[in-house]
Amino acid sequence: MTKIDDVARLAGVSTATVSRALRGLPTVSAATRRRVLAAAEKLQYAVSPNASRLAGGRTATVAVVVPRITRWFFGTVVEAVEETLQQAGYDLLLYNLGGRERTRQRVLRTANLHKRVDAVMLVATPLRPAELAALAALGLPGVTISSGSEVPGWPCVRIDDVAAARTATQHLLDLGHRRIAHISGDPDDELAFTTHLDRRRGYHEALRAAGIDPDPSLDIESQFTVDGGNLATAELLARGEPPTAIFAACDEMAMGAISALRDAGLRVPQDVSIIGIDNHDLSGVLGLSTMVQPAAEQGRLAARILLDPLGGRALPAPARRVVPGPHGPQPGDPASGPVILPTRLVVRDSTGPPRAD
Repeated sequence: MTKIDDVARLAGVSTATVSRALRGLPTVSAATRRRVLAAAEKLQYAVSPNASRLAGGRTATVAVVVPRITRWFFGTVVEAVEETLQQAGYDLLLYNLGGRERTRQRVLRTANLHKRVDAVMLVATPLRPAELAALAALGLPGVTISSGSEVPGWPCVRIDDVAAARTATQHLLDLGHRRIAHISGDPDDELAFTTHLDRRRGYHEALRAAGIDPDPSLDIESQFTVDGGNLATAELLARGEPPTAIFAACDEMAMGAISALRDAGLRVPQDVSIIGIDNHDLSGVLGLSTMVQPAAEQGRLAARILLDPLGGRALPAPARRVVPGPHGPQPGDPASGPVILPTRLVVRDSTGPPRAD
């Protein structure tokens, strides 16, 4: 098998010059580069991708950090990110924090990523000050997906969670509901992401715009899971008069809510309407009304943004731009901030007008 030393001897240069010439570095003259390329072609020498990466101090690997890979949103995003990175010749190194504080500290507070990856992607992972400082000290390019911490110099790709929640709640209001409950995220979760805070805000804004003061007894916190939605709904029903509608912060919670209501002998939507956010793969099968968020597209777009600096181009400055939906960009959108993808309401069988007593 031909080695780089063979090419160097035939071209009459050092192996270092052969390496620089084949990598296209500007420190090699045009004449020398032609001589090296001719020698390599004659000897049928192929550059090893791994060797080339190591010589350039690159790993061709991107670290992707997620709170819990078992959740639908995170799994969908990671799959899209990996597909996009692989098409560009990059590997994905997944860090699933999974509710483990020790894992979090090992990944985010130490130099664990140093020389192992070329860039970092945080998916809905809020950072503490020490973690933010540790990531900044690495000097790696990065991007964030969904709500969490803002990292200086890193672009962010997400949806407008406040607007999505406001639209979901408004759908219930338009149907005539006034006693609307909300199932939100658990703030006591050590690794809780911040999406639920924005979605609660949108829920409150819609109620207040309709002249309704939010009722704390109708606002309950739980895990972003089917079981979490089930337990939260059971607690709502135990508090007394049930709501006529429930807005769940994600579709998995909404599915759990449907199960709890049926266990209690209540019909959906005749007795209680349910709406979520996501458009989970099972939402259509279950007839769940939801706010569709493009999870896979967030992953693909974030990966493409991250590939820019890895390809030698400058990291784009963070800019807020609404990717046009079916009705185009909305008037009055500010010109700076994160990259925001549109959501849309899909009405299915789980929502209807309140029961006439």
